[in-house]
Amino acid sequence: MGLSGGCQCGAVRFRVEGQPGRASICHCRMCQKAFGGPFGALVTVSQADLTWTRGERATFQSSDAIRRGFCAACGAPLTYEWSQEKIDLAVFAFDDPSAVEPVVQLAIDTRPAWMEHLADMPVRSPMGGSASPVVSRQHPDFDT
Repeated sequence: MGLSGGCQCGAVRFRVEGQPGRASICHCRMCQKAFGGPFGALVTVSQADLTWTRGERATFQSSDAIRRGFCAACGAPLTYEWSQEKIDLAVFAFDDPSAVEPVVQLAIDTRPAWMEHLADMPVRSPMGGSASPVVSRQHPDFDT
């Protein structure tokens, strides 16, 4: 059983064979900036188990040890590259992100304090019920 995924626009796609390693949530400032949110959710896989099935990712050397991959067309974050043998993939780039559940949080000293209260915040529809319907141009969550 393999796991597939890709960017938001579908220009870059991948497939992972074998069992992914540990999935984590990282709250460091580099992950917050790269993912545009309060954390980056990543899972480690063997480079040997990873096949890029469509397109090529662009990269940015975010530190002396880390290179980050993303789609040049839509900007979706895809990889955290730190080893010749292993690579971390963005959990929410998978077609079924629930198949890769994070088990640890990292860099919690930079986690926003308001995250502790997410479950207590009011919930409403995404558009507040007053906006016109949104037509998604996102690539579907399967290979095409």
